[in-house]
Amino acid sequence: MVTEGDPAPAFTAPLADGGISEFDLEDRLREAPLVLAFFPGAFSGVCTGEMRSFQRRLAELHDAGADLYGVSVDSPWALNAFREENDLTFDMVSDFDRRVIDSYGVRDDFPDIGLYGLAKRAVFVVDGEGTVRASAWAAF
Repeated sequence: MVTEGDPAPAFTAPLADGGISEFDLEDRLREAPLVLAFFPGAFSGVCTGEMRSFQRRLAELHDAGADLYGVSVDSPWALNAFREENDLTFDMVSDFDRRVIDSYGVRDDFPDIGLYGLAKRAVFVVDGEGTVRASAWAAF
């Protein structure tokens, strides 16, 4: 897994922002440092609670000068529906092909329920130079 001090792996992926546009990490870092919040899947109970918690703290992140992006393997259409249903105002990256979770080392399987290739719950804080300044993950 990518850790503090590592360069954040660059990527381009679909962005669920109410429509569907392109997210390019290097371009976004020119605008502001950012927080990437990886989560297993839209509409699950725990993930919904987690993303709502981020929404409640969004002003604090913005006050610190950072932008927040959720990241999951869900399609951009599912992520837009998830954002709308839960009043989430931050955008979400669709890693449908799983390249991002693999490059960050956060791929996880849940064999007990037959789900494979999802994102671990992990958070990366990336500075404007593209260096990971903080990271954390949960094993559930």
